[in-house]
Amino acid sequence: MGTRDRHGHGFRGPLAWPRVPAMASRREDFDDLVLDSAERLEPVLRRYRLEVEFAVEDVPPSDPAPWEEQLAPLGRVFPSQGRLPARVVLYRRVVEAQALDRSDLASLVDDVVVEQVADLLGVDPAELDERGG
Repeated sequence: MGTRDRHGHGFRGPLAWPRVPAMASRREDFDDLVLDSAERLEPVLRRYRLEVEFAVEDVPPSDPAPWEEQLAPLGRVFPSQGRLPARVVLYRRVVEAQALDRSDLASLVDDVVVEQVADLLGVDPAELDERGG
């Protein structure tokens, strides 16, 4: 015997469906793109013996650093401090606003991750980007 909803209108369904790609939020998709780019750079970071945390925030703080352009940055690097590892932060809404479509977004996220890590290491981004970009 099945159970009906509390109003007697029909059988109750599952509260949450199995996770499928179509149900992933834009935030989750963006996080996955950042993780993919970070994983691709893992060998480089190991070679430099550098521990880096990658993070995503929706928007940058409203007070840019003096050396940054007054335009909203796509990402930012925070060097390590004491026992805290270096940190690369991407700003999801700013990056998404620059992208034309999903493919462009994936490419842009990868470019921003590579540029921020290159800045952290003090090298040219082309040295880190095996795709030649």
